[in-house]
Amino acid sequence: MKDRAVATNRKARYDYDIEESFEAGIELKGPEVKSIRAGRVNLKESFATIDKEELYLYNCHISPYEHTTAFQLDPLRRRRLLVHKREIMRLMGKTSQKGFTLVPLKMYFKKGMCKVELALAKGKKLYDKRRAVKDKEARRELRKVAEFRKNR
Repeated sequence: MKDRAVATNRKARYDYDIEESFEAGIELKGPEVKSIRAGRVNLKESFATIDKEELYLYNCHISPYEHTTAFQLDPLRRRRLLVHKREIMRLMGKTSQKGFTLVPLKMYFKKGMCKVELALAKGKKLYDKRRAVKDKEARRELRKVAEFRKNR
């Protein structure tokens, strides 16, 4: 069974150099799971930090579920990420280095549980972003030429 990505942070790969990625569970309350299943989640400006030896996800916008009246949760509240303690300690050492941060790449369901793919990333400079765009365009042109020669 294939995992279905509910939300992706496409801009993260453009803005950051991804060093490594890993999977974390997320602690949700009430109708947030139904809202995520409906695809009403935005990871665009979100990030993760370690606070008092626990990992939290900030600025992840999960829209309130329309068909409930019991829970009215803040859509931007911080959510605890479920990771082993030794993994948190390892990440604490890595993120203390200059320029490293934790960025969510995608949110998906795996065996009925909501998971977040986090990446240990380092911010790109403007010239690195320009080079990445130029390389992408060059690869696209090479693909077009190869396809043209193949069809001839």
